[in-house]
Amino acid sequence: MKLITHKGFGFIGNGRDKDLFFHRSAVEGTRFEDLQQGQQVSFTLGQGPRGPCATNVQVL
Repeated sequence: MKLITHKGFGFIGNGRDKDLFFHRSAVEGTRFEDLQQGQQVSFTLGQGPRGPCATNVQVL
């Protein structure tokens, strides 16, 4: 997981060519500010205005 904390979003590696975008509002069970680079998370694959994205992002 890569975080762009000052902009309120991040990217989750999905094992394919392109990482999945997620917005701070998609984080559940913890605050976006408490996430850490490289942390393991679970998520649901969703669809955003620019293509696939991660929703329901939760720390494992």
